[in-house]
Amino acid sequence: MQTQQEMEKKLEALQSKASVRILAMESSCDETAAAIVENGRRIISSVIFSQVDTHALYGGVVPEIASRAHMDACDRVIDQALKEAGMALSDVDALAVTYGPGLVGALLTGVNCMKGLSYTTRLPLIPVNHIEGHVSANFLTTPDLEPPFLCLVVSGGHSHLTRVNAYGDYTLLGQTVDDAAGEAFDKAARVLGLNYPGGPLLSKLAEGGDDTYLPLPHPHPDGRYDFSFSGLKTAFLNACHKMEQKGEALPRADLAASFERAVVDTLCERAMLALEDSGLDTLCLAGGVSANRRLRAQMTALAAKRGFRLCMPELWLCTDNAAMIGSAAYYRLRKGELAPLSLNAVPSLELV
Repeated sequence: MQTQQEMEKKLEALQSKASVRILAMESSCDETAAAIVENGRRIISSVIFSQVDTHALYGGVVPEIASRAHMDACDRVIDQALKEAGMALSDVDALAVTYGPGLVGALLTGVNCMKGLSYTTRLPLIPVNHIEGHVSANFLTTPDLEPPFLCLVVSGGHSHLTRVNAYGDYTLLGQTVDDAAGEAFDKAARVLGLNYPGGPLLSKLAEGGDDTYLPLPHPHPDGRYDFSFSGLKTAFLNACHKMEQKGEALPRADLAASFERAVVDTLCERAMLALEDSGLDTLCLAGGVSANRRLRAQMTALAAKRGFRLCMPELWLCTDNAAMIGSAAYYRLRKGELAPLSLNAVPSLELV
């Protein structure tokens, strides 16, 4: 059996290697993904197995079903990632895996898979925070991006404004005090009769709507850079219910556009405030909601008007994938971080 000290020696040797190829796995929710990334910047291969169609039957992710699907898919996505890269496991320098935050069963599936692979191949295993992975997706789309910069992380479970001081070094400036932006989108979509995943469908519906139709509140929590979407969501739900109680047909496109505008305006307002106060000149977007059409367009317009650099991942890198985990892992490797074989899933893991 290889000792932890031997693994540490291998990791130390990789820190000075010119080219480091990492095989990464992501399984925090309902995508099973594997990718091979070189030096944190170049994607050699990426495979994503999505369970969206399965969970759409239930209107949301069912944790037990997700875990079982991950178990079935782990080996397949790894094999496919190696095949697409034209590589064997012997060509890989290290492994990486998401160990939190996320659904505990889903995380455990990926963690145990990669721990087993590390044990049998004698390859060092790097533990990665899922949110750090989303931030790192920007390094894949914008190869010359370097810290420090500000990052707006918006997803189904997270809404953070984070200062990226250096690789792996973060300062949390603000966050949601209640619902995340993506969660609010999904709940609003459900009221409008849209299927799972609701956020993208609501955004599509909003393209043909009047975004001034329904005035909605813009909550301002005590934290200077914090977000709050619960009151906004409740006001929207109440307005829809009142229309239904009166027997009125819901103007779904107008309602969708009004809700999307309120959420995006809030995100942009707080991000601009934090950017101005920070003295930084670069803002990055990250997370599933960073694929939102209106958010990307509005941020692009603000960047042109105010003169800051805006970085956004390619659309497919906004949602869960393993390439972003491989990118984050490279910089953790450079800092000498190594997962022991006792690594466990941490479903409530925080970035800071």
